[in-house]
Amino acid sequence: MAQFPARWPRGSLPLVPLAPAIVVIVGVTTAVIIALLGSGQLKKTSDQASALRAEVLAATLAARLRSTPLEEQAELVGRAARRSASEILVTDQTGQVLINETFGSPPREELLRMLTAGKGESTTALGRVRYASRPLPPPLSSQFVVTFVAAPNPPPGSITLWNAVAALTTLLLGVAVAMALSITRSARADVDYLRQRITLMARGPGSSESTSGTIAIGPVPIRSFDQIGVLTSAFNLLVARFAAAERSYRADLTQAAEMDRERSEFLAGLSHELRTPLNAILGFAHVLESEVDGPLSHDAREALSVIRQSGEHLRTLIDDILDLSALESGKLQLSRRAVDVLQVAEQVLREISPAARDKPVRLSVVGMGEVLANADPRRVRQILTNLISNAVKFTTRGSVTVTVEARGRSAAVTVHDTGPGIPPEETSTIFEEYRQVGDLRSRRAGTGLGLSIARRLVLMHGGTIQLKTAMGQGSTFTFTLPMWVEPPANHLLVPTPTPSPVDELSSEGRIA
Repeated sequence: MAQFPARWPRGSLPLVPLAPAIVVIVGVTTAVIIALLGSGQLKKTSDQASALRAEVLAATLAARLRSTPLEEQAELVGRAARRSASEILVTDQTGQVLINETFGSPPREELLRMLTAGKGESTTALGRVRYASRPLPPPLSSQFVVTFVAAPNPPPGSITLWNAVAALTTLLLGVAVAMALSITRSARADVDYLRQRITLMARGPGSSESTSGTIAIGPVPIRSFDQIGVLTSAFNLLVARFAAAERSYRADLTQAAEMDRERSEFLAGLSHELRTPLNAILGFAHVLESEVDGPLSHDAREALSVIRQSGEHLRTLIDDILDLSALESGKLQLSRRAVDVLQVAEQVLREISPAARDKPVRLSVVGMGEVLANADPRRVRQILTNLISNAVKFTTRGSVTVTVEARGRSAAVTVHDTGPGIPPEETSTIFEEYRQVGDLRSRRAGTGLGLSIARRLVLMHGGTIQLKTAMGQGSTFTFTLPMWVEPPANHLLVPTPTPSPVDELSSEGRIA
């Protein structure tokens, strides 16, 4: 199971820096928008006030100039300009300046445009201004008063507004960031706690941290009702389901193991019960065939032959079941010594040759001298009998060849036949118990335990077994056994210990 890191690297949890950053960005953006809106409103209000002052000043001067003597008009205009902090022009309708109380009068064309427009915005020495023009009442209707009132940008009070917004924003952001940090720290603490509990569960109950008593392994307590709490609740539900599935699996596994043990015991007991009357049948058949009680007719001899062959076949099936039961229970032991594999192969081939008597099949053994294996001779004979009998059974014509040779530290035996071969989809299961291939008639001739027992016996010796086959080209079974090594003369012969079931299981990867 994958292991979690001991701690998250500082700042690696995106929730911690992201939340305060979002608060700051949103707060600053909001403050800037408020300040811009406020400045725009101040500018609009200031422009309206400047335009209104210019219109009022122009209207007032136009009325005053009508009743003021000509020689006093210049003084009146100057006094009005100084008191109102504005610029004032008195012109005629052609744009000729009559009285100039400005820091620089605009060009004549611009002045005529102002007289025509009546009011608007322009730029003078004062900067940005709002202007207004009014004709004088009759009899001076050919003259105009033009007033210029400053309209500064930024407007007055905008700096104060920006400072106030900045101070308020700083205060609110400080509070918001502090709250965001507090929330994110609490969330990170909940996440760290959940991570630690998951880590301890992944390590198992035998870990040092889980046994120290600091944190008990079990459902994770829900410490908050936010998204972390929802995640914790979902995790607890998942753990509960996994625990229930594990308990069900263990119960099924225990039940299967018990059923397998009972099956093995039943097969062993049944085999023993069948073997006793079967031995009696075979014994009496042998006595009758020896004609101790008198000669037999031809029909009686054939009947006894059928009884004997059927009984021997049944005994072979029972022996297979007993051997499988002993292998599964671990009661089968090997008695190792030096075994001449070539000699055993020749003996097995002679015993099986009657089965190929009625078929055009040639049986042969090929070997170069003596090949000694460190093995149990009875089990070597059993392995060879299973492999060669299978080859003879499925080969209708051609040959069955047994090759014995030394390969390094192993004695290798190859059984090759020219039979129909094994389908590719069945090669991976050919060594399983009760697995048979071939036609229905061939399948009924055995239990399907021969290859499985042969494989288990080879593995118990510390050897390997492989299969090479092709449809229509026959099959080749090859197994190896450890070579016999002569012990030193001054040492006692110590039998090689039989591998444990664990050793047998660990060597199964060597099977093709």
